[in-house]
Amino acid sequence: MTRSATVVRSARLALRRFTADDAEQLAALHGDPDVMRLIDTGRPVPRAQVLARTLPEFLAEPGVRAAEVAATGEFIGWFALRPTRPGQSDEAELGYRLRRAAWGRGYATEGARAVLAYGFGELGVRRVTATTMTVNRGSRRVLEKAGLRYVRTFFEEWPDHIEGAEHGDVDYALSREEWAAG
Repeated sequence: MTRSATVVRSARLALRRFTADDAEQLAALHGDPDVMRLIDTGRPVPRAQVLARTLPEFLAEPGVRAAEVAATGEFIGWFALRPTRPGQSDEAELGYRLRRAAWGRGYATEGARAVLAYGFGELGVRRVTATTMTVNRGSRRVLEKAGLRYVRTFFEEWPDHIEGAEHGDVDYALSREEWAAG
């Protein structure tokens, strides 16, 4: 099995490559206003855009994994570990998005830890970063519980105003050495 086809597993999750069969579930996830409130433009992504852009990107990108509850096969979202710069495989950015029904169950932390373990152990990643809005307390807590450490708060001009943007964004990071020691 190639690295891109490998299913990353945790105690309760299976993280696998996306398929065309995931289209409607991905569109529903990205179309949920509560899920998207603190991401990108702060607004749901139209179904047509998810099908025309997002799904093809996910199908082509081996670092993006559909997340399923291992026991049932229920789609709950996705996790990603992507190079921070093209052609650079030793530093990657962690990302994830989960359905509201999966919130508060520890899946985000569990999936993030599984992706980190895979990245550091199997892919040879040296450093993982993640970024979220300062006001996104849920994501910040997930990143911290997964082992990432706060690096800085920064401010950028965004084309669309999202409530809370005036507080900036935060960077988190974790090195392979920190992961091994933790």
